[in-house]
Amino acid sequence: MAATSVVVHLVGGQAASAPTRPWTHAIDWQPALAHAEPWRAWTAVFVHYSNLHLAANLAGSVGVAAWGWVGRVPARTVVAWVIAWPLVQWGLLMQPELLHYGGLSGVLHAGVAVVAVHLACSGSCAQRRIAVAVLAVLVGKLLFESPWAGAISHPPGWDIAVAPGAHVSGVLAGTVVSVLLEGLSRAVAALREAPDGVDAHG
Repeated sequence: MAATSVVVHLVGGQAASAPTRPWTHAIDWQPALAHAEPWRAWTAVFVHYSNLHLAANLAGSVGVAAWGWVGRVPARTVVAWVIAWPLVQWGLLMQPELLHYGGLSGVLHAGVAVVAVHLACSGSCAQRRIAVAVLAVLVGKLLFESPWAGAISHPPGWDIAVAPGAHVSGVLAGTVVSVLLEGLSRAVAALREAPDGVDAHG
């Protein structure tokens, strides 16, 4: 029996096949199972449909980790990324025609966004400029990928179909969660620094 099989995604009436192993069906993201098996929002990142797909995501993981390390991000930024992780897949409910999804790319986009938002809010002047530039590049990348054109695309050089919507979901989830936690952190800091009530004696 062959070690791999072919999973077929019917998207917009077009069939897109990707080689996969049988166990991937047990942990990949499937909109139809989102409520019955919500844990797939976490496990889908471990599914990769080709060696190139895996290599690209591993390289992206190193890049995001380096970006966070150089930026010396605090714990709240890591927490923002962890919270955004499952939200990336839940965002794909907007494209239910994407029957199966696996990979790290959406979560990696969220990671880039949370670090950029932190640096834009709390970094040095130079870090803020870099963060704003990174966010602008992210937006440009999303527009270039034309997520409105369909749930999947076939970029040159890739041996699998790509889901641009996952990248959009990642950037949105990472940005929103990071902005909320940055705001919460500032509010808590302001409360701690506020002077205690003054006693009046008449």
